[in-house]
Amino acid sequence: MQKEEANDSVMTVSQLTGLIKTMLEGTFSSVLLKGEISNYRPNASGHMYFVLKDSESQISAVMFRGNAASLNFVPKDGTLVQVRGEISVYPPRGNYQIIIRSMTKAGAGDIMEMIEERKKRLAAQGYFDSSRKRPLPPYPKTIGIVTSPTGAALRDILQITKRRNPSMNAIVLPALVQGSDAASSIVRMIKIANTYCLCDLLIVGRGGGSLEDLLPFSDEDLVKAIATSKIPIISAVGHEIDWALSDYAADKRAPTPSAAAEIAVPLKSDIEESIASIKKDLNQQIRQRLDTFRIMLKTFTRENMELHFRHIEQPLLQRLDMAKDSLNEGIKNLIQDKKNLIKTYRQTLENCNPQTIFNRGYSMVTDEKGNVIRSSANLKIGQSIKIRPAQGLITSQITEIQEADV
Repeated sequence: MQKEEANDSVMTVSQLTGLIKTMLEGTFSSVLLKGEISNYRPNASGHMYFVLKDSESQISAVMFRGNAASLNFVPKDGTLVQVRGEISVYPPRGNYQIIIRSMTKAGAGDIMEMIEERKKRLAAQGYFDSSRKRPLPPYPKTIGIVTSPTGAALRDILQITKRRNPSMNAIVLPALVQGSDAASSIVRMIKIANTYCLCDLLIVGRGGGSLEDLLPFSDEDLVKAIATSKIPIISAVGHEIDWALSDYAADKRAPTPSAAAEIAVPLKSDIEESIASIKKDLNQQIRQRLDTFRIMLKTFTRENMELHFRHIEQPLLQRLDMAKDSLNEGIKNLIQDKKNLIKTYRQTLENCNPQTIFNRGYSMVTDEKGNVIRSSANLKIGQSIKIRPAQGLITSQITEIQEADV
């Protein structure tokens, strides 16, 4: 007995731990686990440390920053989650843990609570406002389809598109529609369609599934991408009873992908009927306009044209005659006024003429030097003066001076 014990090899703690680590990590490289978060401890570096437990057991868990950044909810104690990751052994402590790659809320109640909270927050930010919604183009040339390239939804949309309008162009923008990477994949396709103006209308959606399957279409980034898209978007997620936040942000919600195709693609026969109706109305309007022109042309005979121009000419000639008479009358009045004014000026000048005064019997008396005598006080006895009557000149000598009676 002692010999057998002596033959057994002795391992160090590190060796045993390494062996356990190799066995566990090789066996449980991908584990899908469901449990309740407990002892949640977020790290300043972005890593998350907590415990996953059920009613009987628990396991340590860590989610590193790179994977934690993709979470669409804030973990907290008591939250039931579903995680995917691998089992790892931490040698310094000799315990095992699960390293989580992806994590979602588990249970319909928790998911509905999360979606409702997000819905209220996005609605408060205006992403669901009706004022943001754009009308769908009535006759799109090209429609874009953002969905899984292998799903039944794409086949349904393409079949209906071909049936309703075989000449319609359709561009498939392949995207994941399920899983943790689905939302970012759909957002990327929406941005590509907008950046390169690939289509006139986008259908974004997928076929039916569980609440967890449809969760990417309630992603916050996806809602914002739909609401800010320059291309109008129809949201077509699941069946008629299914709703996602993309339905509230889109310009139009379709109950199914097939219904989205019915909404997006107008019937070719309807377009042809519409064109035929417009053509008929246009031809009728042209005929009516031509009939009106024909009736108008019939009135343009020589006699009618002469009468028509007379009707135009007569008032103008009458106005010309009236203007001419008025102008002549104005000129006559102006000439008469000028004649009267000249006559007045002439009379005024005549009244100021000294000869006129002389003709009325007045004379002008001057001394020998020609100075006008205006007062007898300026004269002397024996002084010679000259008297100028209307005609001739009288030379006289003063013999007597009398003072004038006042």
